[in-house]
Amino acid sequence: MHVKEIWRYPVKSMRGERVTASNIATSGVAGDRRTVVVSATAARLITARTHPGLLGLQASLDDEGGITINGIPWDSAAAQYLASEAAGEEVRLMDLDNDVSRFDVLPLLVATDGAIQDLDLDGRRLRPNIVIGGVPGQTERKWPGRLLRIGSVQIRVAQLRMRCVMTTFHPDTLEQDPNVLKRIVKKAGGRTALDCSVISPGLIQVNDSASVSD
Repeated sequence: MHVKEIWRYPVKSMRGERVTASNIATSGVAGDRRTVVVSATAARLITARTHPGLLGLQASLDDEGGITINGIPWDSAAAQYLASEAAGEEVRLMDLDNDVSRFDVLPLLVATDGAIQDLDLDGRRLRPNIVIGGVPGQTERKWPGRLLRIGSVQIRVAQLRMRCVMTTFHPDTLEQDPNVLKRIVKKAGGRTALDCSVISPGLIQVNDSASVSD
């Protein structure tokens, strides 16, 4: 097995970016979901579950590590305008830095190529941080409670992730296809990819060897 893909999502619920290497901390992939979208009026967190237009905005890290939205600095009025237009209401952007409360469950989501292929998915719909390649079929379902090792990085696999309506939106067109989630429910009980926590931080790169042990 090996690291096939690495993804980070600098702004929660916006489109992520694929990278070739990343530091993995106890708070997950470096730069992942550092910034969140909140309602300007009610001060509540907004995600693509209820505001799928956010998925159409590209969040990235620039060469200095600054967050951008469609190439615009995240803390600019122009970026706030883009986010408000995508959300369909006035919003503001908040940088949570290393506050792990920004994650829905645990800081790291690991998917496997075998499960993605078995479910006939575009893997981007699952919004993983790491995709492990060379994994037959639904083998990932045997991983909860075990340890995933990538070089010196040790990752505790906690549970399979219950999937939501976000999987139904095409990553590029945002066209909704409810059959995607129905297929995940029918073939995988609604759960695919793995909620994980980081035990031993370190650097990982695409093509690094990976192993799972008790």
